[in-house]
Amino acid sequence: MCSNREAIENAAASVEMEGFKITEQDKKWCEKLQNKEITFDEYLSYALKQAGVTA
Repeated sequence: MCSNREAIENAAASVEMEGFKITEQDKKWCEKLQNKEITFDEYLSYALKQAGVTA
């Protein structure tokens, strides 16, 4: 079993292999979500904003 940080690093590497860029801030938000410091809705709002999605 790996730590939350290791899981985030592994997931980021996988996504980056598909051609996407994952920032340290993106990883921090994932960590906050895993640690229940933010809600899924807060995380989703951040992710959509980073992707340039407005609605």
